[in-house]
Amino acid sequence: MYKSILLSILGCASLPAMAASLPPVPPPAETKQCCGNCADKDMSAYLMVFFTDETHDLFMATSPDGYTFTAVNDGKPVIAGDSIAEQKGIRDPHISRGPDGAFYLAMTDLHIYAQREGLRDSEWERPGEDYGWGNNRGLVLMKSSDLINWKRSNLRIDKLFPEKFGNIGCAWAPETTYDPVEKKMMIYFTMRNGVQPSNLYYAYTDDDFTKLVTEPKILYQYPDASKAVLDADISRTNDGRWCLTYVAHDGTPGIKMAFSDNINSGWEYAPDFIDFEPGACEAPNVWKRIGEDKYVVMYDVYSINPHNFGFAETSDFKTFKNLGHFNEGPMKTTNFTSPKHGAIIQITASEKEALENHWK
Repeated sequence: MYKSILLSILGCASLPAMAASLPPVPPPAETKQCCGNCADKDMSAYLMVFFTDETHDLFMATSPDGYTFTAVNDGKPVIAGDSIAEQKGIRDPHISRGPDGAFYLAMTDLHIYAQREGLRDSEWERPGEDYGWGNNRGLVLMKSSDLINWKRSNLRIDKLFPEKFGNIGCAWAPETTYDPVEKKMMIYFTMRNGVQPSNLYYAYTDDDFTKLVTEPKILYQYPDASKAVLDADISRTNDGRWCLTYVAHDGTPGIKMAFSDNINSGWEYAPDFIDFEPGACEAPNVWKRIGEDKYVVMYDVYSINPHNFGFAETSDFKTFKNLGHFNEGPMKTTNFTSPKHGAIIQITASEKEALENHWK
């Protein structure tokens, strides 16, 4: 039922159309002009977006305190992946708030179980021996003023930049942040050429968040170019510098950080892994606790069964406290388990109330 409802809401029955939208909705009275780790004096709650392997749909969960999260819509998806993605499924959702007060949602267009679900005849869109595991070429971009009504665009990196990126093996884990120098929303994501090691790229979008206005460039070069890096997350530290949190496939895959005075270059490599996992993890996301000089690194621990999110807390981006996993420490969920690759932002009381009421 929810899938047919969402198709009507989003107005996107035909995927070949590159964008679908409702008429603009005036922003809520409490919408704030912030992006990334912004001033949080008017914020009072948290929103998490995530997906699950079982559905490849988008979920949202709210929290009044940044410790206990409850999924809206009684734990069911809020947007069906098959209604917005060419591969009929989404992964790796990320949400941010731009300087215009709008919400920017970016996702990977990929369904890793499409063959099993009868959505395609082969395991991947293209041969795995030529393009690797989880090969895809598309991203899903969505923009909203209220977290309920969304405008959508589907991007194909290979079609936008065929000469340089026509042979990409993947376009994964897109995230957004506002670049105060360029005065544009910057999107950054993981790409690889064929089956070569993946790397981190960035580009800029138009104000409507419907297209890329620059060609992707390398965001960060790992010291050992033979190692794959992926799943970048950019945040602002408490001293005003930029922090790049990412996954390094250098031994057991885990979470590392780099720092810079510039949002898209000059990153200083830090060799230590900052996660607390004996096994592999990915998908880091850094968010600030409201009213506190504390930042949380959330990551996806895919090496355990069932998989779960792990958490580390810091005040200086140098030392980290292990908060454990969901429902094994102070971080809790009330009506969902095994989330995948998520992101958390601060929201206002009215935004939280409106979102929860909409999905009752």
